[in-house]
Amino acid sequence: MVVVRFAPSPTGLLHVGNARTALLNWLFAKKMGGKFLLRIDDTDAARSTKAFEEAIYRDLDWLGLTHDGTDRQINRLAVYSTAFYKLQAAGRVYPCFETEAELERQRSLLAARRLPPVYNRASLEPANKAKWEAEGRKPHWRFKLSRSKVSWTDLVRGPVEIDTATMSDPVLVREDGAFLYTLPSVADDIDMAITHVVRGEDHVTNTAAQIEIFEALGGPVPKFAHFPLLVGASGEALSKRLGSLSLESLREDGVEPMAVASYLAKIGTSDSVEPRQSLGELAGEFDFAKIGRAPAHFVPEELTALNAKLLHLLPYSAVAARVPPLSGIPGEAFWDAIKANLTKLGDVAAMARLVTGPVTPVIEDAALAATAAALLPPEPWDEGTWGLWTKAVSAETGAKGRGLFHPLRLALTGLEHGPELKKLLPLIGRDRSVARLKGETA
Repeated sequence: MVVVRFAPSPTGLLHVGNARTALLNWLFAKKMGGKFLLRIDDTDAARSTKAFEEAIYRDLDWLGLTHDGTDRQINRLAVYSTAFYKLQAAGRVYPCFETEAELERQRSLLAARRLPPVYNRASLEPANKAKWEAEGRKPHWRFKLSRSKVSWTDLVRGPVEIDTATMSDPVLVREDGAFLYTLPSVADDIDMAITHVVRGEDHVTNTAAQIEIFEALGGPVPKFAHFPLLVGASGEALSKRLGSLSLESLREDGVEPMAVASYLAKIGTSDSVEPRQSLGELAGEFDFAKIGRAPAHFVPEELTALNAKLLHLLPYSAVAARVPPLSGIPGEAFWDAIKANLTKLGDVAAMARLVTGPVTPVIEDAALAATAAALLPPEPWDEGTWGLWTKAVSAETGAKGRGLFHPLRLALTGLEHGPELKKLLPLIGRDRSVARLKGETA
């Protein structure tokens, strides 16, 4: 069975980049009939907060990304200790004593020589180790890479090969004994039987080191899929704009969750970026082969347009709980009249005022408006009323085309553009229509 995981850190709000990672994992799992696990990476006690953890649950629930199990890494420290001691017994971890300033100086010297900033393993020299231990320095612990080539077949990138001789031995445990990301991630993936790791391409190099840790711990190596990261419209990094692109801000701005899901699932793929009405539909279409190698461009204006398209497709049953009923007016008729003019569901309130008022009419042609008022037929009205009425007004006044329809729209709605009047007129009703054609606010 396919088992994937999403492991966010509760150190900030989920943004569109995080959401895309969660979504692609979820869609793949559901396509394959597998499991989607949520793992809260809260080992950074100084920055992790309960409020951000609760926000993660809230945001995933809003997107509809239900999980099949959850855990918090802070509860699993014993698992990481066991994994660390296993690596230590196998001679695959070693203590290092350099300060951050010393390491930075080493990196600067290598950069000046145009060499990669690879740690020189000075702590493995017995004389250095003895000297630093005598000074009372507390060690951090690194994993000793094999300094050989690691390869795998990536589900997005194809064959990948990385020479770990070009990498620094990764730090697994800090001087204060805290575990860093790498070891808990691998230990959890083994313990939770993760079969596929689906994440951004910024982790490709990490994967080479992690594969060696999987092997050193004797665990099965999962399959990997590294997708291109999100960038802005002009290719710029999104990091400086994430405050406005958190899921919380999108939700508060009235963007539909399925618009967000549709957009994040389809940008950067060979599929059309069009709204889908369910996560099940997106899951059925999911395929790693459709994900391109180029960065995916996140353009807020495109998301807004997609949100509008989604609303235009939705039946009333999908929004009935969120669209307040208007007194005496069937909800389905109202929704059918206005949905083609919505950008966000919050626009419904303005559309409701067109029906129930108050509307301050704009009288462009007083004579035409007066004649039109006199020719309004008795109720009941339906969508055919508009055509019959405007035909009669045209015959009486000689007005046609824009000269007929524009003055009537301004008088009835006070707007240059809006919903189809053949659908809106029966909802406005005869009394309000007469008053507005006479220039009265109603």
